Amino acid sequence: MTVAYLGLGSNLGDRAAMLLQAIEALDWGEVRVTARSSVHETEPVGGPPGQPMFLNQVIEVETTLGPRALLERCQAVESALGRRRDPGVRWGPRTIDVDILLYGSEQIDEPGLTIPHPLMTERSFVMGPLAEIAPDLTARLRPD
Repeated sequence: MTVAYLGLGSNLGDRAAMLLQAIEALDWGEVRVTARSSVHETEPVGGPPGQPMFLNQVIEVETTLGPRALLERCQAVESALGRRRDPGVRWGPRTIDVDILLYGSEQIDEPGLTIPHPLMTERSFVMGPLAEIAPDLTARLRPD
């Protein structure tokens, strides 16, 4: 069993409902949600101007899935909840975004999968919620 942390974000539709539906869709079989942060409303970072505000949350899961299989589960949940990726727009508006932040102590750098998430320590909308559920972990992750 591996402990992983997932970052969730939504800025389209019923944002709070999207976060809850994503958590419920992730929490079955080989993935068990064991902790969740409070929900934070944040300004969009990057992407096209004029986007709506985001709701963000971090969850802790225990899983027997490998990192690639967990990524596939996350992407399947995004798709089921209406996430559409525009290849020409980075960090655009989305119904739901589910990112693997950490997967145990593994470091992975493969096409389409980088763990730890490469921008997480630069994002307060990740580090704040993560600190709520894993304060010792975030203290070790913060750059000096």
